Amino acid sequence: MMPRSVVAPLRSRGLPATIAIAVLASALLAGCSQSGQPADAPVATEDAPAPAPAPAPAPEAAAGDTIGGDGSQIQLDTLTESDLREAALPGELACSFSTGDGPPILLAMGIVGADEPAQGVVKVSGYVERIRAPGGFDGMLDAATFTGQGKTIAIRVTGPAAAGGESPPRPATLTYQRADGASRGFDGQWQCGP
Repeated sequence: MMPRSVVAPLRSRGLPATIAIAVLASALLAGCSQSGQPADAPVATEDAPAPAPAPAPAPEAAAGDTIGGDGSQIQLDTLTESDLREAALPGELACSFSTGDGPPILLAMGIVGADEPAQGVVKVSGYVERIRAPGGFDGMLDAATFTGQGKTIAIRVTGPAAAGGESPPRPATLTYQRADGASRGFDGQWQCGP
């Protein structure tokens, strides 16, 4: 039961005791339901739903990271002499992509002036896999798009040759795209010739 000192002022306004107690109880319940919230926090009502929190921004991928797909990383390893011997690629002249001074991570061979596709290899997570690009050797000189089982690899030359000679390396990017939507970019050098 409510103390008479709380109910008496409400009854003096002409309200019956039961209504006065109901009004006071509603006010107390409303006050209790908001306790623990900061004074400036929005209060949800039945008419207006509480605002949803803003989504957190997606983190930006650092250069060279795999983006999208099932979350597994795209890893391209350097090709060894043994890998290239076993691949026995047909063609007259070759193009290769390397990320440093070491062996290439992609090698392809093609015939000059031929319509036959250039054929090549990449080593994905330790496994040598075959790829092809249309246009033979000539189709690979400035840009090439290779395809293979579950992958597309795009080579784009990004600048002039840094040195002279018959087949100087040129700065380029290699973009590896996997069938599940994952992709990863590599900066390096594209070199075509004998």
